[in-house]
Amino acid sequence: MATFRFREIHYRSRGACAKRISTYVFMRICDGAALSLSEAGTVNNLYPRRAETGRGRWHKGAMKLQQLRYLVAVHENGLNITAAARQLHTSQPGVSRQLKMLEEELGFQLFEREGRALTRTTAAGEEIIARATSILREMQNIRRTSAELRKADGGSLSIATTHTQARYVLPQVIRVFRTKYPKVRLHLHQGTSEQIADMVARDRVDFAIATGSEELFPHLVRLPVYRWHRAVVVPRGHALDATGKLTLKKLAEHPIVTYVFSFSGRSSLPALFETAGLTLDVALTARDSDIIKTYVRIGLGVGILARLAIDPVADADLAVIDAAHLFEGHTTWIGFRRGALLRAYMYEFIELLAPHLPRKLVRETEKLETQEELDRIVGDLAIPLRDNP
Repeated sequence: MATFRFREIHYRSRGACAKRISTYVFMRICDGAALSLSEAGTVNNLYPRRAETGRGRWHKGAMKLQQLRYLVAVHENGLNITAAARQLHTSQPGVSRQLKMLEEELGFQLFEREGRALTRTTAAGEEIIARATSILREMQNIRRTSAELRKADGGSLSIATTHTQARYVLPQVIRVFRTKYPKVRLHLHQGTSEQIADMVARDRVDFAIATGSEELFPHLVRLPVYRWHRAVVVPRGHALDATGKLTLKKLAEHPIVTYVFSFSGRSSLPALFETAGLTLDVALTARDSDIIKTYVRIGLGVGILARLAIDPVADADLAVIDAAHLFEGHTTWIGFRRGALLRAYMYEFIELLAPHLPRKLVRETEKLETQEELDRIVGDLAIPLRDNP
């Protein structure tokens, strides 16, 4: 009697459970024949690992979406299988086993290992991960298409942005949007540019709304929303309130309270002062504009923040000093993954936020392969200036 292995255990030793496979299917396996989908499914359900004979694999279509999800999760978690398992709500051994099965199916290694630890992704692994990511994203698009066909006015919209946008820009937009689409569930996530990029990389959000830091978002379609400038704020009666035109040298004489910065890009404050041969004395950094103003009020330092985050009524106790001549202007953008499926209400949200970005224009930009092509198309747009809340 021919023998073959399931989970390294011989068929003869499986007893009654093995008899659940028909004699016909069993003989076809022994003969090395290709099984039908239903036959292979029966064996797969009983014995998740491949059955093998001396004549080779019995089933050549065993790759599963679950394995691709595990693969991408391991990649997103820095090759940390334990963290990937936690994200997937499964066990670490289960993730390791599925990765090994996928490598066996493909016929090559996806990762280099030292003992049980993954140390780096192979060149072949990088290509497979890129394709797996694309497949999983298309699966998500299919689900969204199905949801849109079933119920066009319902769904969810997840946005990652900074505190300034969430506090001073989005409330009016979301109020109108909610009125038009009461059945859409909104999720608003706040963070720094780096934290927003992490949420984008993990496919946790539909839109990212941020300023600068383009190098963190290479896979997004980024569309300009509005321009803005920084301003300097001090308590009324402060020395800078009585001075003439503000200079970097005058600013450098005082401790600074400002946003958390990433030390990247031309607009980075440290780089700006360093270029001028000055030292920037940072007393405090924060993500929250209101926190910055609070510490300016108690005399910790001079505030540098977005002008649109200064309310003429609520912040009447602070003196606002124009600094547009000192700091480059900024452009806030909204971005989404290239190739993502946008539902009708998502186009509506973009247009409410940026009326110069109608659905027709956004759909044109979706077809473009690079940000450079997109920038050429939107280069002639009149991007509004927003320096007031």
